[in-house]
Amino acid sequence: MIKIFLVEDQALVRDAVSALLSLDFNIDVIGQASNGQDAFKAINDMAEDALPDIILTDIEMPNMNGIELSELIAKKYPAIKMVIMTTFSRAGYIRRSLNAQVKGFILKEAPSDELINALKKVMQGQKVIDPELAINALDDADPLTNKERKALKLASDGLKTSDIAKQLFLSEGTVRNYLSDAIAKLNATNRVDAARIAKQKGWL
Repeated sequence: MIKIFLVEDQALVRDAVSALLSLDFNIDVIGQASNGQDAFKAINDMAEDALPDIILTDIEMPNMNGIELSELIAKKYPAIKMVIMTTFSRAGYIRRSLNAQVKGFILKEAPSDELINALKKVMQGQKVIDPELAINALDDADPLTNKERKALKLASDGLKTSDIAKQLFLSEGTVRNYLSDAIAKLNATNRVDAARIAKQKGWL
């Protein structure tokens, strides 16, 4: 029996995927959450023998996205396998997912049997990622550092330099440098433009 924890912010999609997976006698959906933050808390509250085998998560969600969740799980629960399920085929997402030890990357429009087979392959120790998307990820390298990405993400949320500095425990001058470097690397005109470009690429 494969124990699955499902993370998806859209309730209708989450319920539909859960119902679909439950049709397979070898799969048991043991928990659900609407964002990465709630999912991580739920996993932390579980007994060790009750932990899921696989976390199937969307990417774009409020509070904590699927890639950020994958990074936390990889550090604290390396035995749990992460599988990303998304409508976005952006190359940057795949590269970041691979760096976060994600074992599978599945598009939501894939047939249901493909999703179930992918989960079973991941459980057997295989990686399941669309070959074309994987090649695109290798060709489209993310130029941003983690610190630049965090500063740019907060800037895109509308935070001022002083507020970003407080959240990241950095000086305002350092934050300005990170944002300037990100703008230059992305050939953007300002921080808003840089955030737009990074989001389109899947780097943010």
